[in-house]
Amino acid sequence: MQRTPRAALGAALLLALALGAGGCGYNDIQRQDEAVSAAWAEVGNQYQRRADLIPNLVEVVKGAADFERETLEAVIQARAAATGIQVTPELLEDEAALQRYFAAQGELSSALSRLFAVAEAYPTLRASDAFRDLQAQIEGTENRVAVARNRYIDAVRSYNTLVRTFPTVITAKVIGADPKPVFEARADVGDKPPEVRF
Repeated sequence: MQRTPRAALGAALLLALALGAGGCGYNDIQRQDEAVSAAWAEVGNQYQRRADLIPNLVEVVKGAADFERETLEAVIQARAAATGIQVTPELLEDEAALQRYFAAQGELSSALSRLFAVAEAYPTLRASDAFRDLQAQIEGTENRVAVARNRYIDAVRSYNTLVRTFPTVITAKVIGADPKPVFEARADVGDKPPEVRF
């Protein structure tokens, strides 16, 4: 079977297009975008794990006589605010919404730190196996959150570098692959040590 010049030209054009598409960065952009989404899912997963532990912690702490109601209420309110923000892939595209999400999570971290600091004044509570177990689980989850956030930051950095550098910046502009917002720790919100006064 003989190929016509038109068929040969069509096959050559398809081959050139396939090779060009592979070199334009499209696949790399898709791969990096998936890496960002996976890293984000892990951040959400760890924050959810922490949120799931808090109701049990609250119940254990409520059992301690005369525990500071204000501190306990702060944890309950911070958890409600943190879980009230819907965690969706679209959240990654809205920098202001992402910062609100991280601020709410930071407030919850801060409220938990205050609760654990205040609990030091309650020897019976600290001696409770349930309290110690929940405290250890929450502290471990806080460490997992930090690791997951760092992985998310790295994935976003890698993606943003890809979509901002030549020649993939051209493909990124054509397909609308904009840079992703980055997590920025804020000194005025959460993640700061509690004040301890004697």
